Amino acid sequence: MVNFLETLLGGLMAGMLYSLVALGFVLIYKASGVFNFAQGAMVLFGALAMARFSEWLAQWTGVSNLWLVNLAAFGIAAIIMFAVAWAIEGLVLRHLINQDGATLLMATLGIAYFLEGLGQTLFGSSIYKIDIGMPKEPIFVLKSTFPDGVLINKEDLYAALIAALLVGLLSVFFQKTATGRALRAVADDHQAAQSIGIPLNRIWVIVWCVAGVVALVAGMIWGSKLGVQFSLATVALRALPVVILGGLTSVPGAIIGGLVIGVGEKLSEVYLGPFVGGGIEIWFAYVLALGFLLIRPQGLFGEKIIDRV
Repeated sequence: MVNFLETLLGGLMAGMLYSLVALGFVLIYKASGVFNFAQGAMVLFGALAMARFSEWLAQWTGVSNLWLVNLAAFGIAAIIMFAVAWAIEGLVLRHLINQDGATLLMATLGIAYFLEGLGQTLFGSSIYKIDIGMPKEPIFVLKSTFPDGVLINKEDLYAALIAALLVGLLSVFFQKTATGRALRAVADDHQAAQSIGIPLNRIWVIVWCVAGVVALVAGMIWGSKLGVQFSLATVALRALPVVILGGLTSVPGAIIGGLVIGVGEKLSEVYLGPFVGGGIEIWFAYVLALGFLLIRPQGLFGEKIIDRV
């Protein structure tokens, strides 16, 4: 029972991080209809900016307080991600409205490669470290229920709490603020939203900026766990099954899909891995996503699209 709980909690914590990356895909697709293959590159670029500016600020200012340095570096990196998101929307995608899906796909792929190259040019190609103060030692919980307690990685716990906090704040923003309601109106019907005076261009800029901040936080967390390296851009690939499972147009679907994928990967690796030779955690999510594509292509919470001819 203890092993099951440890695996379950580990899966839930990993799932929250998947949900955070998937949220960037969903936000942009809901508002502009663009499947942003550059989200992984945005995660990498944000992590590079955070790592390098925290290092440079510590050297230039001589400040040894980790929290102050990280807070300043996060603020600078957030401004940079705002600028990147605004440039992507304003200089590229705004001019591709109503184009074919293949055109938008190639545009986001081009943006992804451009951001990776720009990141290497500006920040270098070494492996960098982000230290945001998350403790790495494990802890034991539920000692009163189980003799030895349940082992939890404290770094994973803190990372999951940060991801859950950001997801919760975004949910409140979309539900309770005027801008959030405008974003949902644009997601439901572009033409109807425009007819009642909602400026689509401004809304799209806001969405891309929010997605940029989400990418920065995801990059910061993953960079703290794995180190900031260019393979970090492939983290977005881990979120693709989450988007397929939860639905490309559903924010709650991104959250629940991430939790399902995270738990499914961990449980399958522990309990099914010995029977299939291990490594099931690598491909489990993609097989599950393939099954959903065959049975329910719109995902658990996605909108079913009906074309009338």
